[in-house]
This record gives sequence, structure tokens and C-alpha cells, in this order.
Amino acid sequence: MTDAPILVERDAGLAIVTLDRPQAMNALSAALRVAIAATFKALEEDGETRAVILTGAGRAFCAGLDLKELASGEAQVGAPGVPTDDPAAAIAQFSGPVIGAINGVAITGGFEVALACDFLIGSTQARFADTHARVAVHPAWGLSQRLQRIIGLPRAKELSLTGNFLDAATAERWGLLNRVVEPAALLPTCIALARDMLSVDPTMLKSYKRLLNDGQALAFGEAMALEARVAIAFNANVNPAALEARRLAVLERGRDLSRAS
Repeated sequence: MTDAPILVERDAGLAIVTLDRPQAMNALSAALRVAIAATFKALEEDGETRAVILTGAGRAFCAGLDLKELASGEAQVGAPGVPTDDPAAAIAQFSGPVIGAINGVAITGGFEVALACDFLIGSTQARFADTHARVAVHPAWGLSQRLQRIIGLPRAKELSLTGNFLDAATAERWGLLNRVVEPAALLPTCIALARDMLSVDPTMLKSYKRLLNDGQALAFGEAMALEARVAIAFNANVNPAALEARRLAVLERGRDLSRAS
């Protein structure tokens, strides 16, 4: 649909998904929430897409729920007939890596959408804020738990209990952003990282992401046991000739990177 609030560009295993309501700072209307769920479901099922970059059109990544729409009574969170009301869950169910390209503000529900990505690259214009406490509505898409696991509980409390904004440089220093780049370099940087990941064996890419995610939810000893079980099952199927070919490819890639630097 030409008027859909989301854009998808596909190229050789990579999809760039753009929230496309720039006039509303990509606020999460009911239509956009449905579009996010449908898009990530389709990407998971298409058999081709193995990595996704998620970004926003215009000057914002996502300003959170569309409060004007909610106040008008035109839509409500959890409305019957809506396939999903949790865009963060829709993003998190994608089995390949999802890179958040944070081009501007990511506020409250938009912050939750960003946190559903596997990691974030920000432009110098990126900013984050959790205003749940200020509007007296509890988060329901994972912000209270995901944020503290990334930046630590004291810093998460500072952000969430004040509602203050976090600038890009501080977000990088706190570990929320993997790196900060100039706006023009944001998508090229994310595409280069996605292409590096797409050069990994497809089965391994999904399996390793799942192991990292599953292990994070466990105590350390349980996570170590999980790694051992996964390694025994997965590595038993490794072909020695294929392993040698991949080893040589890793060596050659290292030489190429050294020459490039």
C-alpha cells in the first residue's frame, strides 16, 4: 500500500525498515503498530531476509505512542482486532540480527521499540527519554527490564524516574549506543555492519543470536550449561572440510582488513 506508515527496502538478505510518519515524528499510531508487527512477521517468514535495519523517517526515530490519536478515541492500546499491540515483541521475534539506526529522538514507547533491537547505532542527533513516570503510565513493552540490563540499574532509575533526555554522547558512554556517527554516515555504517553479519553462515547467525539471548535470561551457571549443551549438539554436525575452508576465509579476511587499515 502506498499510504502504509512503514517502508521496506530489501537487498540480498538485508531489509531496511523505516517508520514513515515523519509529520508525526513517527509516533506509534494503531496503523503503525499493526504495520510493524506485519512487517517483521513477513520478514521472518520470507525465507530470504536474514538481517534488518530499523530506522525512522525525518528528524525522529520514534516519539512513542500517538497520544493525539489515543486522546481522540480513534484508537486505543489493546484494542480488539489489532494483531499485536506490542511492536517491541514483534521486533524481538525476528530470528536474525536487528540493528537500530537511531536518527533522532526515541521517546518512551519509541525508546522501547529501540531497545527491542539487538544493538543500536546512533547519529549525533539521537536522544532518548523515558517519560512513563511523567505521564503516570507504566511501560508494558519491556523498557523497565531491558534498559537496566543494558546501562545498569542506577542509571536506568535516573532516566526513568526523572524523564530527562539522554544525549547521544552520553548514551554511547553508558553503553546504550554501540557508537555515534554523523547523520550522513548512520545508514552506511549500519549497512556495513549488517553485511559483515550476513557473511556469517546463516544457520550459525541465528543460532548464536538465540544462544546470546537465552543465556542472558539465565543465572551464570545455568547459562554456561546452556552453552555447553548447544555447543555439543551444534558442533557435532560440523563438517571438517567446511570448517577448514571457513578457517582459511577468516585468515584471508583478517589480511584484507589489515591491508585496508
